[in-house]
Amino acid sequence: MRFTFDKETDWREGVVLLFDKPLEWTSFNLVSKVRSLLYHRLGYKKIKVGHAGTLDPLATGLLIVCVGRATKQVPLLQDKEKEYIATFYIGATTPSFDLETEIDNKYPTEHITREKINDVVASFVGPQMQIPPLFSAKFVNGGRAYKLARKGVDMQLEPSPIVIYDLEVINYEHPKITLKVKCSKGTYIRALARDFGEKLDSGAHLVELRRTAIGDFRVEDAFTLIDFEKNIEAM
Repeated sequence: MRFTFDKETDWREGVVLLFDKPLEWTSFNLVSKVRSLLYHRLGYKKIKVGHAGTLDPLATGLLIVCVGRATKQVPLLQDKEKEYIATFYIGATTPSFDLETEIDNKYPTEHITREKINDVVASFVGPQMQIPPLFSAKFVNGGRAYKLARKGVDMQLEPSPIVIYDLEVINYEHPKITLKVKCSKGTYIRALARDFGEKLDSGAHLVELRRTAIGDFRVEDAFTLIDFEKNIEAM
């Protein structure tokens, strides 16, 4: 796999790009932008562009984009361990488990101590079954779960096996707690926020999420869209 490019690069042969996805962009938006730049600036028509591991619009951070023959590597890259920095708001829930929807319930938090938090954090490490959020891209009865959820359709998603390799408290200033999460593919951090709140005998939802690593690839080595566009235009 090629991770750098210059004027001599044959993009159809395969290039892997690391991006720092901006807030409110979908992963598809970013892929479309890359494809558009390759077409309009470098003249590549009908070139394959894909991404390895979707990020929600409200999340930022590392997104791997594969171009040309490198798209064959997408499944391999998706299987790699992920690392996130996530902030949960304790004491309130939303239907989507994040800020996409409004708070629907509030819960007591007076009983929550740092010791209880430490016990809950420790309890999540290891293999487990996780129920995906209703507001997700999972297929249910031939449709995307999030589309059905927005229509108010009553449904139940089946739990999926995941692994939390490590969970570490970075900062805790009630009602917000920031955690570093290392996990397997298929892990929904929004669902982790839901489960975290329940184990605290309260509620919680995700208010900020940044993916910092996929396998050995780090967000510190990623392009911003602005820098990538400047590099392409310079060619």
